[in-house]
Formats: sequence, structure tokens, C-alpha cells
Amino acid sequence: MKNDQIAECFELLADLLEIQGANAFRVRAYRNAARTISSTAESISDFSTQGGDLTEFAGIGRDLAKQIQEIVSTGQHAQLEELKKQVPSGVLDMLRIPGVGPKKVAVFFNELHLTSLDELRAAAEAGVIARQKGFGKKTEEAILKNIQMATEASARISIAEARAAADGIVEDLLKLDGVKQASAAGSCRRRKETCGDLDILVSCDDSDVPMNALAAHPFVSEVLQQGDTKQRVRLKSGVELDLRVVPEESFGAALQYFTGSKEHNVVVRGLAKDLGLKVNEYGVFRGDQQIAGRTEQDVYAALGLPCFPPELRENRHEFALAAAGPLPKLVTLEDIQGDLHMHTTASDGMGTIAEMAEAAKARGLKYIAITDHSKRVSMANGLDASRLRQHWKEIEKVRESISGIEILCGIECDILEDATMDLPDDVLAEADWVIAVLHYGLKQPREQIMKRLMCAVTNPHVDIIGHPTGRLVGRREGADLNIVELLKAAADHRVMMEINAHPKRLDLDDIHAALAKEMGIPIVISTDSHTVNGFDVLTFGVDQARRAGLTCSDVANTRSLKDFRSLLK
Repeated sequence: MKNDQIAECFELLADLLEIQGANAFRVRAYRNAARTISSTAESISDFSTQGGDLTEFAGIGRDLAKQIQEIVSTGQHAQLEELKKQVPSGVLDMLRIPGVGPKKVAVFFNELHLTSLDELRAAAEAGVIARQKGFGKKTEEAILKNIQMATEASARISIAEARAAADGIVEDLLKLDGVKQASAAGSCRRRKETCGDLDILVSCDDSDVPMNALAAHPFVSEVLQQGDTKQRVRLKSGVELDLRVVPEESFGAALQYFTGSKEHNVVVRGLAKDLGLKVNEYGVFRGDQQIAGRTEQDVYAALGLPCFPPELRENRHEFALAAAGPLPKLVTLEDIQGDLHMHTTASDGMGTIAEMAEAAKARGLKYIAITDHSKRVSMANGLDASRLRQHWKEIEKVRESISGIEILCGIECDILEDATMDLPDDVLAEADWVIAVLHYGLKQPREQIMKRLMCAVTNPHVDIIGHPTGRLVGRREGADLNIVELLKAAADHRVMMEINAHPKRLDLDDIHAALAKEMGIPIVISTDSHTVNGFDVLTFGVDQARRAGLTCSDVANTRSLKDFRSLLK
């Protein structure tokens, strides 16, 4: 059982308990446990099965450890299954309504005895919801408008789609007269792989200016709600976006508040309380006096903290880093000197060798590796030994005819289902750069998946494991592998690991990339480009690396080609 599946059990358990009005500390314990488990790179299931002490993990006590062992051994949680019988599934559907959490659902279920979205809709249409304490007419109207969204699977968009929408709208808002500042916030600013909704903050004296502009924006399909300082719209993509207009003196505080994850902000508020201060979206206060809020730097400085890069604000390791000294300088897009994974017309790419090289040079890259597919990927016109050697001769010709960029002869070589490499060793030995990948047989048992990966890691000619799990974000789970065992072997055999920058892959994920960093394994951020415009996705790989806390020294292709070569076997 994977970590996110165990975490999901505890999250659902917390939701059900909160709906039933259980002790708040108990609910919080389950949510903290879920966060710990989902943020852990090591397989909790393996650790438990091998007799590891689960109480070593933060927030996991003896009782929770027993429950984890129960989930791992049986695939179920007895208490969770019992609670599911007590709370109809239609009640849990209510949690998918934007702006509705367990506390509101508890009122619908316990006080109004509503058990489905249809019953909730009828109650709202009859005005019953507005009469409940803590609700009101606006809340009722919002529930009615958003209830349709809950009848469908909750949609999340990729970070590429999220950034395109948020960045485009922010750019247009900044052009308006009177708008002084504008920024995306939330999970989009933290660069999570997917986003459920978007947040944008604006500093402007007249809130009608940005709100009218957003309502008429070509990305927007309809305005869902609008007040004095907040507007909620639905984009044509289906995702919803909140616009908040805040005064200049509070812009930094609002940006900090609406960017950080809930867990990050809980720690921030706790530290403020310890200092006799209060921090919220309006500023940092000593009593009634605002002492900071204009910038994020001011907000964090008032609490004795550095201004954390948005990508780190998840309450994983950022506070420990701050306590240890100055924050490390995270890798940036400008630091990347080479791209070591791309395809040409020799396999399934759309650009020639020369076209890909020129496109890379135009983006400021100093070196690339051409890595077309090996023969197993027949649907992509993969190369056998003879065609590959001829392809490398063509690369050498282009290498001689182009200046300003170095070109390596590489190959993306499949690790076959029988745990052998798709090309013989004598061919791989001639390559400048060998990427080993899993493309087929991703549903094989873990034992066989690991046998295949170890075949590649221990091969003296393999330089890196590309998109190691084979996952597609939101579409396909990765192979069942023991990531810790793989990374230990990679460290022992001097094999690098890839962060595939394509937003559909982003593989390694941020948690596993952070573990690779701990083990001293060099990471390569690559685009897997198939066209001359494919290099544009590099930014998403860098975002993933930043979420993992990676610096230039952790990312191999920030080095010059000469220094990069020194890292190879």
C-alpha cells in the first residue's frame, strides 16, 4: 500500500470524525499523521512490514502506529469502515462543494439531517440553509451555485495550465490604472503539480477596477460571487479563481497568508503567539498596532524568520533550515546549462538534430544530449544498434557544423520486461550519455520492477534513470517500486536521477528528489523535448527541484560541460 493511500485513510477518518463532532485534538492528530505519511519518501508499508518503529515518525504515537499496521496488513481501517456505515456517502459528497468543510457538513447532517447533494440543494432552494447560525443568504447562494461542481469529479489542473491562467491574468491586471501590485498565491505560487483552484491578490484603491476587468477577461466564463473586496469567477477551463483586493499596507501579509499551505501557516501563527504577536492576512500585530504587513519580508522578519521561497512553504523542512542558519539558495532556471533528454526525427521527435541544437542554444543552453528512443519503443520508431550508430555519426557531423553549443551522443534505452537492457553493452559503451527508462510493464510486481531497475543501475554504461516511476500526473500511477532501495543503489553505483520537467510527468516528485539530495545523488533536470518548443517546460522541472529544496550543487546540469563530465562513471 502506498503512502498516499494510507494518508487518504486518515484524512477521510478525520473528516468523518469532525462531521460527527469528535474531539478536535483527535481530529487534528489524524490530519497531522496524514501529512507526515504523505510527505515521507520512504514506504511506510515496507517500513512497517519490516518491523520498523513507526513512532519514529513525527506525530505518530503508539495508537496511530497500530492503526497504520492494521491498514498495511489488511488494506482496511476497521474504525473507518464503521464510520462509513454511520455517515452516508452522499454526506461526504458535500465536502467537494467549494467553500464547504467538515464543520458546515456537520450542520447539514446532524442538525438538518440531509444525506445527499439533492437534499442539500432542495434545502438551500427553500431558504433553510440561510436560517442556520453562522450561514446566511450569501453562503446559501454560494452553495447553490457551487453544488453542481460537487456532482462531478473534483477537477484539478496541471501546474502548466494553472500558471498559464494565473500569470496571464496577473499580467493583464498589472496594466490597469490604479493597480499597484498583483500576484498569484496559493498552490499555484507554491508550484504544486496540480491545483484545484487559483488565488490572485491585488493592491488597488478602487476594487471595481480589477473586478470589472476580471469579469470581462477572455479566460473567464462567469462571475460566481462578488463582494466589496473579493470576487470568485469560473474560468473557461472549469477551474475557479478567487480575486482579493487588499490595501497596500496589508499586501505582503495577505500574500504570505494565502500562499503558505495550511500547515506552514499554523507554524507561523504559533511562532507569532510565542512572541506575543498576532499574524493574519491583514498584518502582524502587537495588540492593536500593526507592526508589519506591507511586504512578505517584513512579515517574516517580524517573527525572526527568513522570507521562505514560496515553493518551500509546506511545513516539511523549511523551519529546520531556518533554524540551522541562512536558507540555501535554491536552483533557478537561469542556473541550468544543459538539457540531457530530447528526441529528434530519428525517432518520434519533430525537429532535426540541428534544429534542436539551435533551439537549445537560443534559450541560452551550453550543451545538450540527443537521446532518441531505443528499438523497444517501436511505436516511436525506436533505434536498433545499426540505426543508432548511424544516428550518432549524423550528430557528430552537426557537432562540427555548429558553434556555441556542445552536443552529446545519447540514447534513451528501455529496461525490458525481462530485466535486460534494450541494447547490448558494446553499443551503450560508445554513447556519451545513457538514460535507462521503464516504458512498458509498469504493472509488473514490485520484485520484477526492482529487478529491472537494478539491472540498469548496476550496468556500467548507464548514467541516469529517466522518469524513474513512469507515472503520468493525474492519469497513471507509477510502477510499484521501493524508492529507498533504488536510491541507495543509485548512490552506490554513481547513477544520477532525473526530474523529467514535462508537467505530465514531473518524475521524480519533490519528496523523492529531496531524499535523493539527502543521499548525495546528483539530479538532472531534463525536458524530454520532442519539438523545438519543448524546451519551454524546463521551468516546471526547476519548480519541482525548488520544492525539493535543491540548490545548484544538487543539480548536475547547472555545471559546465567539463565539470558535468567529471560526475560521470
